[in-house]
Amino acid sequence: MLKHRFITNFTKYRFLLFELVKRDISVKYRGSALGLLWSLLNPLLTMIVIATVFGVFFGKEIENFPVYVLTGRLAFSFFSVSTKRAMNSIKSGSSIMKKIYVPKYIYALSGVLSEAVNLLISMIVLVGVMIAIKCPFSIDNLACIIPLFLLFIFAIGCGLVLASANVFFKDVKYLYGVFTTLLMYSCAIFYPISRLPEQYHIVFYANPVYCAISGFRDAILGATFPNPGIMLYLAIMSVLALIIGITVFYKTQDKFILYI
Repeated sequence: MLKHRFITNFTKYRFLLFELVKRDISVKYRGSALGLLWSLLNPLLTMIVIATVFGVFFGKEIENFPVYVLTGRLAFSFFSVSTKRAMNSIKSGSSIMKKIYVPKYIYALSGVLSEAVNLLISMIVLVGVMIAIKCPFSIDNLACIIPLFLLFIFAIGCGLVLASANVFFKDVKYLYGVFTTLLMYSCAIFYPISRLPEQYHIVFYANPVYCAISGFRDAILGATFPNPGIMLYLAIMSVLALIIGITVFYKTQDKFILYI
């Protein structure tokens, strides 16, 4: 019954979801002279800075270091920004919620979907950098879809929890900002975990975001299918996060109107 109601609501409001995603993308670049071009320049410039600074230390031991940095940066930025958008989505959509009925999860989902679109646009930069540094291409590169899709599911689950928490606790957005900064350094974006003692590697592999980045790199840099064990763990964590996110959201959404 719940599944049927969810599908019916999703079908009924899919046009609104599309409009919210379109709005999120347009608002992000409103007033910017570069517009959507910034989706290409931002990861490219960030990659250049990081690769230049840390390439001195790690560039020689990591083949195609710019691509190594860019894959990590793209995946991490997607998770970080999409969950932040989802976290703020309920409050930003409060004016509409107070007037008409709209399934509240649509707002959180639109935040993640809009960043997924930005990620797809940014993949153009990845292809361009691979061509520029003569990184080999392979049909196996398409396997990157698997870790990125699982990261997308994981982001939705986390985003739903954050969206609920942010309605009741104002400090969540500040704490989450600190958390994402710490998370960035535990995702090995610009350094190899081989530099660390082996007993600490478990900390990285326990991190679903790093697992997604690792799988992404396997497909792009290694031109191999992502490690099945790591992908299985990522799949379990993603589904678990989604279940928890849906449960928390549905149990708290009726109280949102009292706090927004």
